[in-house]
Amino acid sequence: MASLAEIIRKQSRLSLAEIVHLQRLVANANMLADFCFSDLLLFVPRSDPEGVDPPATGELLVVGHVRPSTTQTLYRHDMIGEVVSEEERPLVARSMRLEEIIEGEITVASIREQVRVLCIPVRHNGRTIAVLSRESTPNVGRSPGELERTYVDIFNRFARMIASGDFPFPMEDSDSKESPRVGDGVVVLDRGRAVEYASPNAVSALHRMGVHANPTGMRLGELGLEDEPVRDAFLVGRPIVQEVERGDVILLMRCIPMLDSQGVSGAVLLFRDVTEVRRRDRLLLSKDATIREIHHRVKNNLQTISSLLQLQARRTHSDDAKQAIAESVRRIGSIALVHETLSREAGEDVAFTEILRPLVQMVAETVTSEERRIHFEVTGDAGTLPAQIATPMAVVLTELLQNTADHAFPAGAAIPDDALVRVELEQDPDGVAIRVIDNGVGVPEGFSVATASGLGLSIVRALVTSDLRGTIDVFEPPADRGTVVELRIPVETIAS
Repeated sequence: MASLAEIIRKQSRLSLAEIVHLQRLVANANMLADFCFSDLLLFVPRSDPEGVDPPATGELLVVGHVRPSTTQTLYRHDMIGEVVSEEERPLVARSMRLEEIIEGEITVASIREQVRVLCIPVRHNGRTIAVLSRESTPNVGRSPGELERTYVDIFNRFARMIASGDFPFPMEDSDSKESPRVGDGVVVLDRGRAVEYASPNAVSALHRMGVHANPTGMRLGELGLEDEPVRDAFLVGRPIVQEVERGDVILLMRCIPMLDSQGVSGAVLLFRDVTEVRRRDRLLLSKDATIREIHHRVKNNLQTISSLLQLQARRTHSDDAKQAIAESVRRIGSIALVHETLSREAGEDVAFTEILRPLVQMVAETVTSEERRIHFEVTGDAGTLPAQIATPMAVVLTELLQNTADHAFPAGAAIPDDALVRVELEQDPDGVAIRVIDNGVGVPEGFSVATASGLGLSIVRALVTSDLRGTIDVFEPPADRGTVVELRIPVETIAS
């Protein structure tokens, strides 16, 4: 479905600032609809297809439709995107033209019912840009209770602010998933910041915080609660959202000042009990910290094992044993790099480039010297990978880089000045491709990864086919000397 901004841009002639103002109004519309127990429709003038402004056809476009959660909706179908004529919506057209709040009744053809409407001109920078229509069934023979009367009065005060251009407030995000709703609890404050009314749900929330006194006529500070958010909202004339914690209970409080010609005339407090949400958040943070500590300890243990192996290597006199131990130390180091990165990151996913660059540096320091200069570089990005994928990939690339350096630029042979090993990373819809490219002596005749008997390539083959469920190919570059080793990991492996 197209966004509100896209709908307006295509069929109306409002500026970007005016569209943003309407977006803020729609973001607050759930609260307003709950206060007035009605559907809210937002109308803007529809531009003529030929570009005439004002539109010659007198058509109105519905760009917003919000249903209340405090009562049944009037319309079963979504009205957004519908175009109506001024004859179908005469009160909306009159409110737009006269720039006044107009109330009355009309018959809506789509539902074949009489509907009571309150049309509110939406002003921005002194210009009426839209009309917000409150629509409900006529009240017949029923007296509203205190809660309903209070809520409707709150809506009417917001309606006057909308008509004067004071609401919605600029630079205020009210569309957060955690933002308190009307059903969570409402407290109305007077001009002196004292409680005029508290809804039953708000009273229950205060009871959970240990406040059992009748709050009417008292300020939050006198009830033993933090009232700094209220003071700030009254002082700056803008909404303030803050968490209030008392004992084991945490309330998310949104204080919305209500304005009139004399300034701040009162405020609405919306309460939401977020105790359980914050408890889960803290448990997750604690769990995440524990996991990072485990990764840190595993990394330390692996480094200890590497140090013990290096001590053993110094005591042996066999060159083959020393080489085998050095290869083991290198493999352990590649796994330790993964755990070191995970110990710094939240979660079990890791940006593979952060592992690859120090891994390449580790191999480069092993295979290069003053007499044997080989340049290593990394290009591209493999994105974020799960730890269970990043670990075998780190071991595979360590083996491939070591094998490439050993066989593309063999010991004792002349090393060209431009000796290069490049690792290319690439993401595509099918998964991740990693290529190790060198400009060395090339692939030996008859060489095959599938039949190679060396330990390093046997490890690579086993990890690629089993843990990574991928493929590995070796071939010559099309127009240059050297070798290309291409490793492909399917998207199914990364997502599993």
